[in-house]
Amino acid sequence: MNELIELINKANYEYYIMDNPSITDQEYDRYMQELIKIEKLHPEWVKDDSPTKRVGGEVISQFKKIVHEKPMLSLSNVFNEEEVRDFDEKIKKEVVPNYVCELKIDGLSVSLLYENGKLVRGATRGDGVTGEDITHNVKTIKTVPLVINQPIDIEVRGEIYMSKKSFNQLNEKRKLTNQELLANPRNAAAGSVRQLDSKVAASRNLDCFIYHLPNPEDYNIKTHYEALEFMKSLGFNVNPNIELVENVDEVLKYIDKWTKKRDELPYEIDGIVIKTNDIKQQQLLGFTSKYPKWATAYKFPALEVLTKLKDIKFTVGRTGQVTPNAVLEPVRLMGSVISRATLHNEDYVLAKHIKIGDIVSIRKAGDVIPEVVAVKKERRTGNEIDFKMIENCPICHSILIKKDSAYYCVNEKCDKKKIENLIHFVSRDAMYIEGFGDRIIEDFYNMGYLKDIDDFYNLKNYKEELKELEGFGEKSINNLLESIEKSKENSLERLLFGLGIRYVGSKTSKILAKKYKNIDNLINAKYEELLTTKDIGERIAQSVVEYFANDNGMIDKLKRHNINMLYLGKTNVNENFDGKIFVLTGTLSSITRNEAKEKIEEMGGNVSGSVSKKTDFVIVGENPGSKYDDAIKLNVPILNEQEFLSKINN
Repeated sequence: MNELIELINKANYEYYIMDNPSITDQEYDRYMQELIKIEKLHPEWVKDDSPTKRVGGEVISQFKKIVHEKPMLSLSNVFNEEEVRDFDEKIKKEVVPNYVCELKIDGLSVSLLYENGKLVRGATRGDGVTGEDITHNVKTIKTVPLVINQPIDIEVRGEIYMSKKSFNQLNEKRKLTNQELLANPRNAAAGSVRQLDSKVAASRNLDCFIYHLPNPEDYNIKTHYEALEFMKSLGFNVNPNIELVENVDEVLKYIDKWTKKRDELPYEIDGIVIKTNDIKQQQLLGFTSKYPKWATAYKFPALEVLTKLKDIKFTVGRTGQVTPNAVLEPVRLMGSVISRATLHNEDYVLAKHIKIGDIVSIRKAGDVIPEVVAVKKERRTGNEIDFKMIENCPICHSILIKKDSAYYCVNEKCDKKKIENLIHFVSRDAMYIEGFGDRIIEDFYNMGYLKDIDDFYNLKNYKEELKELEGFGEKSINNLLESIEKSKENSLERLLFGLGIRYVGSKTSKILAKKYKNIDNLINAKYEELLTTKDIGERIAQSVVEYFANDNGMIDKLKRHNINMLYLGKTNVNENFDGKIFVLTGTLSSITRNEAKEKIEEMGGNVSGSVSKKTDFVIVGENPGSKYDDAIKLNVPILNEQEFLSKINN
């Protein structure tokens, strides 16, 4: 305590009297928080001259799940001018674009559904496919209209946020009642909309900007900018700082402008969103499994803070890669307390001349993962310890093997690798067995209940023993076991991803599952056959063959637990449709446009919203639009409704 008082008093003198501080504001705040904590624990030690003396309606029972009609995808990120220009070059390979630039509001995404002009539902983004019904709280937000200016059915999407003023007022109130202060406006907004009592949300003065119309073609809208103007005309709160720009140079000017002016805004922003303006171009560019290819988010340079690197610990991942990690003096960074940061690999540590005991700058890569950016060599004392890469696995002590710039534990029986495999198996994109946090899996592993992935399906045999564990009651154990049983019904692609086959991600798992239909077909597939599959290269094909040749009977064990091994997606492939691109225009009499789209996709085809040279067929109904004219210009084959139905029947 005395040391802290001395440090703080010295810092106060340097800052206020000499105007020459030797430590950062962040370091000062950390010292002060530590002193406050000590004084709370030991009030009998507090001195009269301590620096701390200077420091001035509707209730629901649970959230219902909502399945979004169109997925609410996230955006890819770019972090500098070079990456912005790369994004532009990729777009220009396909189309000649102009862009809409928008401020990236730091809040949480929301979907608003109106029927006959009246708000009927508000939902969170959730995992992009399934969100939560927060209608009772959305109705308390004054910038969300309960009734819009036209009696139409419409879904719009936007961002719920808390202004800086409301955030500061909220924390002032919490301080007066000795409640823990909220970290930042985004967390405050997210917590507010997830209150069961809408009175709480109403008291938080939330706001909402609307920025996306999922189906503009239904309203005869041809550009994103027109969609924004349309939503504004309906009475939605659209951000006034949106700009339509003609090229990437103007995009960069917009970014530079708001990088400098962001602090002047009454709300927090964490970047700039760049969207291709033309809706047809958006449809032509399409999507990856996670992101639209026609949009991206420029993220502002990450905030950096200083702290001491106390030690370097090594961790083992699912693939066996051994990674050095910095153990830090805890420091608050962008609203959360950081005590660990990745050091990537040996080459990274040596290139940055990192030593144990250094004062280092920390930032969050992509505003998410903490990493060590640089060493403050001028603050070295001479007591720092040089880094040395370990030669043995920190868990099983096997000799490590270096591949490229990384070291690997190749012992298949290594405990840590097995734990990471178990964690991966239950993850959201794999078997999605809810209730298993990393710590629970590690505890169950150490107790002998989980040693391999098939052991999840044996846990029901230890129900009484599990109930004896601290923190596990009848209800929590039942929930775990129900989630395990439910996972048996998953489609094949989830199981393939959960197996942890090297190089086989979630998208590749879907490709393989859809082609081979069941696990046995895939197991029997030869290397050369796998190579004929779209998007499957030599590395993936070799990995799949090697996995099933050395799976130690795992598939048979899972079969004995009655786990589904079939692809449950639609597989009714028709050679008239398989791999072909269709465009629909006009009104169909015997089938709806949505039904036609579903039929095409069921039979292996794809539906696009615009006509291009890549289009195989344009299906024309009554009163066709400009897509019919585009098809004639590009000599794309045209089908009337009867010809289309005939192809289906064949």
